[in-house]
Amino acid sequence: MYMPPQFDAKDRTLAAELMRSHPFASLISNDDEGLPFVTHLPLVLEERGEGALALLGHCAKPNPHWRYLRTRPTAVVSFLGPHAYLSPSVYPDLARVPTWNYLAVDCTVQARLIEEPAEKDALLKRLIAQHEPSYAQQWRELGEEFQRKMLQGIVGFELEVTALQCKLKLNQHRREAHVAMYAAYSQGTPDEQALAGWMQRLGMATTDAARVEGA
Repeated sequence: MYMPPQFDAKDRTLAAELMRSHPFASLISNDDEGLPFVTHLPLVLEERGEGALALLGHCAKPNPHWRYLRTRPTAVVSFLGPHAYLSPSVYPDLARVPTWNYLAVDCTVQARLIEEPAEKDALLKRLIAQHEPSYAQQWRELGEEFQRKMLQGIVGFELEVTALQCKLKLNQHRREAHVAMYAAYSQGTPDEQALAGWMQRLGMATTDAARVEGA
C-alpha cells in the first residue's frame, strides 16, 4: 500500500493487535482471467516461533477462491481497523482541507489448503477456541454424520505471512491539530473514539496537551 514514512508502523506487535481486534479481512488473489478476486472473511492470527505469523480460515466449497489459491498460492490479506473523517476545523488556521484517518494492515501470504476431513476438523476446533470456546461441546454433540456433511462444505487454509505493512494514519505530521483532533474524536463515534485511544497510545494526545497547557 502507499506508505508515507510518518504513517509506517514498524512494530509488529501493533500489527498483530490490529489483526486480532479487527479479524474480518479481505483475501485478495488473481482469478483464472488474471483479475483480482476478493473474499471477505474472518481470519485468526496465530503467532509461531521466531516471529512467524500465520492466518487461519476457511471458505465455502462453492467459492472458487480456494481453487485460485491452489494454482497461485501467493495472495494478499488486508485488515482495516477504525477509520474516520477529520474536519479541517481542528487546525488553528483556515488554509486546510479535510482528510480521512485510518489504521490498516496488509499482508503478503503463501497459502496452504486444508482439505483432509481430520485436518479441517482440527482447524475448526482451533477457530472455535478463538471465537466461542463454549460452542466446542455443542459441535461435538452434533454427531459424526452432521460434522462430516459440514466439513465437506468448506475448504480450510493456512496463510503463512511472508511480509506485512502496518499503516497508522493519524495526522502524526500535523502536531498543531492533535489537541483539537483528540478532543473531537474522544466525543465522537465508536470508530472516532477508537482512534482517540490510538492517539493516546502513540503519545499524540498527552504530549501535545501538556505542551499546550505549559505554553
